[in-house]
Amino acid sequence: MNITIYDVAREANVSMATVSRVVNGNPNVKPTTRKKVLATIERLGYRPNAVARGLASKKTTTVGAIIPDISSIFFAELARGIEDIATMYKYNMILSNSDQNEDKELQLINTMLEKQVDGIIFMGGNITEQHVQQFKSSSVPVVLAATYDENNEIPSVNIDYEQAAYEATKYLIDEYNNIPAFVSGLEETHINQLKYKGYAKALSEASHSVDESLVVKGDYSYSSGIEAFNQFVDDDQVPSAIFVASDEMALGVIHGAQDKGYRVPEDIQVFGFDNTRLATMVRPTLSTIVQPMYDIGAVAMRLLTKYMNKEEVQDSKVVLPHRIEKRNSTK
Repeated sequence: MNITIYDVAREANVSMATVSRVVNGNPNVKPTTRKKVLATIERLGYRPNAVARGLASKKTTTVGAIIPDISSIFFAELARGIEDIATMYKYNMILSNSDQNEDKELQLINTMLEKQVDGIIFMGGNITEQHVQQFKSSSVPVVLAATYDENNEIPSVNIDYEQAAYEATKYLIDEYNNIPAFVSGLEETHINQLKYKGYAKALSEASHSVDESLVVKGDYSYSSGIEAFNQFVDDDQVPSAIFVASDEMALGVIHGAQDKGYRVPEDIQVFGFDNTRLATMVRPTLSTIVQPMYDIGAVAMRLLTKYMNKEEVQDSKVVLPHRIEKRNSTK
């Protein structure tokens, strides 16, 4: 039997308005009446209808999060930060996986809006003009997390990817006098382009131009890291140091090198990007750029709550700090 607010009101001998005030935490209810209504709710097993409450208040206290790959450790940590802050502010979260497919991303945005979410956090590879137009026409606020909008039109939370890649490359050049190769991510994504610019800038400052034979493209996956190292071997271009655009790919590079009989870091030094849990699971442990994934998710959700609740927002473009974490994959 589906217990309704009418059943609670009848059993507690109060009005439905009183039950509604108790359920919604309205202080204008006598303590004795509140206690009686809460006892009746517990006895009957009443659960408020979130959809009906949303229709009445024009809010569903639900946010949508669109994520490229729910199985990725990187995005899972981001989602955890979003969820923790959403819970703190009493929002529920709908999580959808986009597979970093633009058509699916645009479809999921529409689906979220149809579900009457109060706001959307979007994580994806590339922000196109179609994305921007859909976000701008949205009836609810949208915040990007670990996703770069080159036109700076959509609120976002990121790190300085170009500077981080520059520092990682410069570290390998300055500390070990190595000209590192670069295993990049998906070429078309803005974040990957920024990492490439940081890599090229560090080389330029060391009076070196980019040798494109030392730049291999991956897709951020473990298997593409192995394939990238095999390509260096096949091209007879095995470098003494490799900067890799993600930790997961860096693990592939390390294992690819070990499978070919190379030692890390004695023969080849490997430097990653993200500082996911994988960085401490691999042997040798991975030197990497620390990107605060949990914090990016948490700050993005807090920024979204400000927009949803019409709070003052001083900075719609949040850039969080990064740092180098030296471990055993470099000497």
